[in-house]
Amino acid sequence: MITLGIETSCDETAVALIENGRKILSNVVSSQQKMHAQYFGVVPELASRAHLENINYVFEKAVTDAGFTLVDLHKKDVVSAISVTAGPGLMGSLLLGWTFANTISYLYKKPLVPVNHLEGHIFGILLEHPQLKPPFLSLIVSGGHTELVLVKNFGSYKVLGKTRDDAAGEAFDKVAKLLNLTYPGGPVIEKSARGGNASAVKFTRPYLWENWDFSFSGLKTAVVYYVRDNAAKIAKDKTHVNDICASFQSAVVDTLVDKTIEAAKKFKMKNVVIGGGVTANGFLKDTFISRGKANKIHVYVPSRGLCTDNAAMIASVGYYKYKSAKAYKISKFKKYPDPNMELEDWNV
Repeated sequence: MITLGIETSCDETAVALIENGRKILSNVVSSQQKMHAQYFGVVPELASRAHLENINYVFEKAVTDAGFTLVDLHKKDVVSAISVTAGPGLMGSLLLGWTFANTISYLYKKPLVPVNHLEGHIFGILLEHPQLKPPFLSLIVSGGHTELVLVKNFGSYKVLGKTRDDAAGEAFDKVAKLLNLTYPGGPVIEKSARGGNASAVKFTRPYLWENWDFSFSGLKTAVVYYVRDNAAKIAKDKTHVNDICASFQSAVVDTLVDKTIEAAKKFKMKNVVIGGGVTANGFLKDTFISRGKANKIHVYVPSRGLCTDNAAMIASVGYYKYKSAKAYKISKFKKYPDPNMELEDWNV
């Protein structure tokens, strides 16, 4: 069974075709990163316009890369269902993808399956580790989300904790801007950190041990104060920026890893899955795997191309949702798209 996935929740226009939920036939992504870099963040109106310009090309390329033609999509045995990100995300971006998915669903007479973007980051790992099955613990860490989720089964979740303020990726972006680095902040801070001393600046780890929530606004503010109070030192020694990056990155990673490993031990989870754009950070990945081994916990990390937003993960979730008899008629989608969509069980 082949599912076609569409992802337009933020600034990537993506379409993919997946076989049986785990084999990638095609996975095409058009990024808007360069366009938004000059504004040091995603501009919603520009993102929507770019999706409109790119979606047809990305769709056609994904179909041809999978070895099919647009005419082939009329056949029942080529694509069985169309899955699309229904939220959370930017409303304009979501609406563009949702409308396009509705259109081709009607045109090719295929059932439409709404997918939560966060579910994509949870289950995208199955594309590279097909043997993995729930239950497991999942950490979603991106520019817009930081959530710790107990995945009991496909479509059955318990959100243990989430960020109270800034998401981890958002904190990276804001600190990069403060240090006059480029956008997006994650990759450039990681690069600068390689030449720095992570022990140079003592940033407090925001653990919030009374629950499983996260908070990064205090850490971000600590960096603001440090840069303000040490402006002369930074101006005199440009390499000190590397130390700040390394120290900040270490504080974020320690917070994410320590809390996730503790949650895995608390809930007796032997498998931990991390996903989302921040997961592409090599230091985060290495630290997670190392701490996991020390605690006899297997940590699964997607390859870089599946960490960031893509449609393969949406198509994969769509397959499992469709197989669970949760493909709906378009007329029932009155609440979608939903920019503030929360994780919810499929039987709700």
